[in-house]
Amino acid sequence: MKIGVPKETASGEKRVALVPDAVTSLLKKEGVSIVVESGAGVASGHPDSQYSDAGATVGSLSDALAADVVLKVAVPSVEDISAFRSGQIVISHLSPWTAAETNNALARAGVTAFAMEAIPRTTRAQAMDALSSQATAAGYAATLIASNESARFWSMLTTAAGTIRPAKVLVLGAGVAGLQAIATAKRLGAIVTGFDIRRAAWEQIGSLGGRPLELDFIPDAEDEGGYARPLTDEENAQVRDALDENAAKQDVIITTAAIPGRAAPILITKEGVANMAPGSVIVDLAAETGGNCELTEAGQTIDVNGVKIVGPTNLASNLAGHASQLYAKNLENLLGLMITETGAIELNFEDDIIEAACIAHEGQVRGERTAK
Repeated sequence: MKIGVPKETASGEKRVALVPDAVTSLLKKEGVSIVVESGAGVASGHPDSQYSDAGATVGSLSDALAADVVLKVAVPSVEDISAFRSGQIVISHLSPWTAAETNNALARAGVTAFAMEAIPRTTRAQAMDALSSQATAAGYAATLIASNESARFWSMLTTAAGTIRPAKVLVLGAGVAGLQAIATAKRLGAIVTGFDIRRAAWEQIGSLGGRPLELDFIPDAEDEGGYARPLTDEENAQVRDALDENAAKQDVIITTAAIPGRAAPILITKEGVANMAPGSVIVDLAAETGGNCELTEAGQTIDVNGVKIVGPTNLASNLAGHASQLYAKNLENLLGLMITETGAIELNFEDDIIEAACIAHEGQVRGERTAK
């Protein structure tokens, strides 16, 4: 069984699907071989020589795409999909709940496609959960961006010239990215407040040194799978009013609230932005799905009366080395469910992880939530 790793073609994508350590680990399985497209790992700090030393073959794009299993990071374009062949297995981020064109193209190509976003949120699947591993990188990177854009010290300093008070940072959303942002901001010395509509998250915020912003007028909003449920219009209005008011107290707001397959909820309105002092910063991790701030522009940094609003996209790629390391381990663990002791591929659709993650098979789009 041959695994192929093509170079990523999406604009700005620096990650690679397998790092050399993962290659070494996978090649311990009998009958497995790996071919990596030349240059695939360069942007993440892994030249071709490291892959050769790890036991992989370094070849052309066509060599990588001729493999039985093709591993990618970013959602492939329809043009990329046209190069796949019927019967192949493709594992990648695929945006399965919103990218109907991609899903249909994969089905037409006759490939068996596994979406990393569709890995279930269960204890058994944690080691394969790429959404979480990449959100960790994004939360960390977002905090560093916020620190840089705020152009101020975050920790308290006492000097002969006077005392500098610590920065006040509000993190909206206490999922994996939000908790990482809270932890990183705290390590930088800021006074950190965290907000989430799931009551279970309040304890997690406190455990990292943050102060939970407890809006007791909102009932617990945890949905199945650990995500936040969509709020009613009335609840949304109450939350926005409370956060707009609280925004006036903050030097930095980092927003991370997202619901997979849906537009990001608006948490900070233009009135909330107007409440913030000049020199304040908002970093919106939900920019790619509409933004948690009403004024966010994806991929842009804008200035609204002295308040910077940063809408970064694909933040995990900014930490390509470690993000690739985490992602490669997710893939390695998922492949462990598919590769037999003799190096053959065996797909057991009675396995809840295999069943949930497969979004195209035998010419059909699969999955209840998968966009048709």
